[in-house]
Amino acid sequence: MSKPTKTVRKSQLRAAITGVCGYVPPDVLTNAELAQMVDTSDEWIVDRTGIKERHILTGKGLGTSHMGAEAVRGLLAKTATAPGEIDLLVCATTTPDFVFPSSANLICDMCGIRNIGSFDVQAACSGFVYALTIASQFIETGKYRKIVVVGADKMSAIIDYTDRATCVLFGDGAGAVLLEPSRKYGIIDTLISSDGSGMPYLHQKAGGSRFPPTADTVTQRLHYVHQEGASVYKFAVARMADVATVLMKRNQLLSEDIDWLVPHQANKRIIESTAERMKVPPERVMMTIQKYGNTTNATMPLCLWDYESKLKAGDRMLFAAFGGGFTWGGLYLTWAY
Repeated sequence: MSKPTKTVRKSQLRAAITGVCGYVPPDVLTNAELAQMVDTSDEWIVDRTGIKERHILTGKGLGTSHMGAEAVRGLLAKTATAPGEIDLLVCATTTPDFVFPSSANLICDMCGIRNIGSFDVQAACSGFVYALTIASQFIETGKYRKIVVVGADKMSAIIDYTDRATCVLFGDGAGAVLLEPSRKYGIIDTLISSDGSGMPYLHQKAGGSRFPPTADTVTQRLHYVHQEGASVYKFAVARMADVATVLMKRNQLLSEDIDWLVPHQANKRIIESTAERMKVPPERVMMTIQKYGNTTNATMPLCLWDYESKLKAGDRMLFAAFGGGFTWGGLYLTWAY
């Protein structure tokens, strides 16, 4: 865990979120439908996770980039931003369309964004915080003025729908934000961290360079998410609360100073436990897991999209995320509009 005494970077320019747009595919997978696939029930799923339904991307040849592109097109239209104005696009994803090219590259092509830098960030469920942290540096130095950060995942592509422990948790979706320079609002402080010894508890067993795809790996069902729920729960609650606490101490914030907690939507119990440790009341905690499930990198931008009408300029927001590997991260910002 990063130490609270770490020097906080100061800058006149801040990277402010000036627009947000989300996208979820139209097909919905309900708890009742899952109960026909595995030994579970609506009551069991809601009680343990808070999830009632999740959206699933169906259709031949559709991947993460298709959802990301929908979110980016909506963002550009909503903010009256031309594709040619974008200086950089970063996509946080754990389910890229291909090993290469990057999903960010594909999203740019689908949205008519040409001749700019674009790349993916892979930090599991913490990826959106990591991507915002990276992108903010380009704004603060004055190098770029308009950056799109996407969080998108097609988790249904790597979920075993015979495994009750994981198939009830995940859904598909995407969200995108526009970052622009501001001297009044924006990202004030970030913290990202990791501990690779957590790999055994949450990972995908095969499909990478260590265990490339073979007939045997497919037969053994090794290309799906493997999770040891109890261990992940314990680490997630501790790390999400810790990262929020460090950011609050570094920025002299009390619980009552936080207008919104924006937690990664992994599990309702994790969200509630994190908020309780931070002493943030439920009415100031963003919660969308009931209708989207865990969309991995899309959970945070989808939260902002859902709650956008309730936000006002100057709102102080704390982001807290935890992901496989393990990774975790947090971010303190003031809302810009």
